[in-house]
Amino acid sequence: MKGNTLGHLACFVAYTIFGINIIVCKDLTTSQLLSPVALFCLRSLGAGLLFWLIGSFLPKEKVDRKDYLKIFMAAVLGFFLTQMTFLIAIPSITPMDCSIVTSLSPIYTMFIAYFALHEPITLRKAGGVALSFCGIVYLILNSATGADTAIQTSVWGLLLMIANSLCFSLYLGLFKPTICKYSVITFMKWIFLFSSLMALPLAVGEIVMFDYSVPDNVYWTELAFLIICSTFITYFLIPFGQKRIRPTLVSMYSYVQPIVAIAVSICVGMDTLSWQKVLAAATVFGGVVLVTYSRSVSAKS
Repeated sequence: MKGNTLGHLACFVAYTIFGINIIVCKDLTTSQLLSPVALFCLRSLGAGLLFWLIGSFLPKEKVDRKDYLKIFMAAVLGFFLTQMTFLIAIPSITPMDCSIVTSLSPIYTMFIAYFALHEPITLRKAGGVALSFCGIVYLILNSATGADTAIQTSVWGLLLMIANSLCFSLYLGLFKPTICKYSVITFMKWIFLFSSLMALPLAVGEIVMFDYSVPDNVYWTELAFLIICSTFITYFLIPFGQKRIRPTLVSMYSYVQPIVAIAVSICVGMDTLSWQKVLAAATVFGGVVLVTYSRSVSAKS
């Protein structure tokens, strides 16, 4: 029970940081000082160096040769594609719309469990998926026609965020056996090494030529938050939680993210609350609730 409690606490803290990260990344990307690719490369290199530094003080753990490909695929899904789609999408989507779309992760997990674990899809689960889908369609149409918001959301931004949530759900659902096999530090060392190797060819020129005297203190503070809190800490806490609770429960903590993001974005004037957003959010969350409480007797996830 203690292990489960720690797992729940780890996921709660991680998704709280993710909620704040929506606001931080929105500010970083709209400043256009560094491209999304360069920001991804810096957070990958920074967090990777921290994990390898900590790992150097811990007993060496051998990774089976057959698991390197699995860890590489986990890096592609869980970090490279997830964070690239997020950083590219965030300038084109409001924090509130972003948080609503990312709340679909538990529904994606249901489909992953069906195909990977042969967990049955009940009528209530299917109804929940349909209800949430209607909410997303309404949100897309509302954004396309120009809702009364402080910053407009594009359909392209919404589609990228849907891809973001799907990639992270696949990471949560498919790689738990590999994550549980190794310590968090060992697993994350290789995740970020592979991610850095993928990102460097795309961003090394921009990073080298960047004028580091231009950004102000606020920009550097936000960049430090992105690397240390939103990457290093969260990507330590998520696999820590995965070792102790089921993937579906991990993904359910995505509900914390919109609460934090919406509250912060409205407070700082980056978004406004409208009845259309309330309706879309209620529809999406209603579908998620149906899926969450529609567990067959034999299903354990």
